[in-house]
Order: sequence, then structure tokens, then C-alpha cells
Amino acid sequence: MKKYNIAVVGATGMVGRTFLKVLEEVQLPVENYYLFASARSAGQKLTFMGKEYVVEELTEHSFDRGIDIALFSAGGSTSEKFAPIAASKGCVVVDNSSQWRMDPKVPLVVPEVNPEDIRKHNGIIANPNCSTIQAMVALRPLQLKYGIERIVYSTYQAVSGAGRGGYDDLTNGIKGEPPKKFPHPIFGNCIPHIDVFLPNGYTKEEMKMVNETRKILGDDSLRITATTVRVPVYYGHSESINVELKKPFELSELVDCLKAAPGLVVQDDVANNVYPMAIDAAGKNETFVGRIRRDESVENGVNLWVVADNIRKGAATNAVQIAQKLIDMELV
Repeated sequence: MKKYNIAVVGATGMVGRTFLKVLEEVQLPVENYYLFASARSAGQKLTFMGKEYVVEELTEHSFDRGIDIALFSAGGSTSEKFAPIAASKGCVVVDNSSQWRMDPKVPLVVPEVNPEDIRKHNGIIANPNCSTIQAMVALRPLQLKYGIERIVYSTYQAVSGAGRGGYDDLTNGIKGEPPKKFPHPIFGNCIPHIDVFLPNGYTKEEMKMVNETRKILGDDSLRITATTVRVPVYYGHSESINVELKKPFELSELVDCLKAAPGLVVQDDVANNVYPMAIDAAGKNETFVGRIRRDESVENGVNLWVVADNIRKGAATNAVQIAQKLIDMELV
């Protein structure tokens, strides 16, 4: 079996370290791993695959050694500069930043949803926004079976989605310390503000969900609106998704459709208080859906409650799954 050289860029960050955990679990056919980070983090030692690795500084020559796949999670400016360099050396970049997501030449991929788009890569594949990824896993089967007319997203997003600073704001807020990352205290609070506000009154996070959903589902005419909220939870984004379908449905048949979907786990037994919760999704790679019920205010409407670990399925796991598909499809 062919073996591959894989790099992790941003290896010391929250998502980068989770890349390493997921790679240990998946065990891809790998010859060598290379761990890169900024000059500030270079020299750190990380134990991975039972070995100690010294993190190297990312430079313009880092990809001169036959690296096949590079998993990037080091921010948009790093991806903007270094992803094209890596691609020019024959490496396929799976990028976790927002830098390339809406580039028409770059596929935006959730492997359970649109794996065929991987074939369109020109050396770079974009990992979608964390809140978009889990929504797609739940919505794709409904789109294929019934068609989708309109989506209303309301999200309840964990502090880890804002990186280490967000995580620390919650921990320090519990001790009564003021926030450093967020504009308001997050402990005991919900902040309806993720990323910057745009001229239309939406935040960048909200418009990411709108635009990325249309690109991944391949339907620019989809009517979508979103409100994204930061909540005092460490790991796991929760989403209330209201969907208007194009065709009528039987609820039991719709639930069966979701049960058969790849990567999706139905947890929906309200009589026994069973429904997805962030505390249960943390540390898991699947997406969970429950509270499945007809929206009686519109024709062909359904409500879903969708939960996933934002650092795993919302970032690291999805990227590693893309790498797995690249290998399985012999595209690298």
C-alpha cells in the first residue's frame, strides 16, 4: 500500500492539537508526519503517534520535501500566503480558515455531503465553518429526498469556537475576571455577536452560514437567514434549524431518512428526555439530531435540533475525513 507524507500546519493550536488526536484514531497510511507552526511556537515538543515531534517553523521552503497532504489551521493570513506555495509543490492543502471557502475555484467540502467536489481541487480544499458543517450533515438528506425551500438558523455556539481566548474568557469569567476575547462577559450570559458586524446588520458568522450552505448544497437560490449566538459552553455547537421543504412529508419517513444518513445520529425520544446536548457531543466525531417535529405554522415545515463538537466534526475531524477521501479516491 502506498504511504503518504502529511503535514499539520498550526500544530500547537486548539484545532491543530485535535488534528493530531483524530489522526491517531484514524491511522492513515502515512510514511512521515511533519508538524509546523509560527516562529513563536516552533521548537515545542509534541508527543504524537507514540513519538516526540519537534514543531518546525513554517517557511516558504517547508514543502520542498514531497509532502502529499497538508492540514492547515493557522489563520487566514497564513493560509493566504502558504497554501498556494504548498499547492505549487504538489501538496494538497485542506484549509480550516475562511480564506478560500468562497473562492469559486476551491471546493468547500463536507465528506458525507459533497465528496464528489473533492475531485475539482486545484491543490486547495476548504473546510467549511464549524456551524455550517454540522448543519449540512443533517440537511443534505432532506434536500435529496424533499428539496429545500428555506432555512432559518439559530445557533448556540461554544466558546472554543473563538479559540483559546474564548475558552479562557469563560474559565476566567467563572472567577469573576473581565473578558479579554469577547466584548462582554460570557459566563452567565449569551452574546448575539460572533465575528464582526456587516453593513446589512448580520455578523460575518451569520453570512458565512448563508453563503457556505448555498455553495455546499449547490443551490444559489436557497432562501436562508441566520442568527448566531455565543453561549457559556466549552465544546459543542447547538443549532435550532427550521426548514421549509419543497415536498410534503410523513414525519416518521423523514426521521427514517435522517437515521439512514452518513455521520448523523438521531437522538429523539422526548418521553425519556433524550435529545442531543453539547455535553454529550463533546469529544465525538458524529453529528447528532433530535427534537424533530413538524412546524405547524407553515406548509411542509420541520424543526431540527442539531449538535456536534465544533473542534472535532466542526474542524479537525472534517479535515481528516477529507484527507481520507483524497487517499481513497487516489487524488493525491
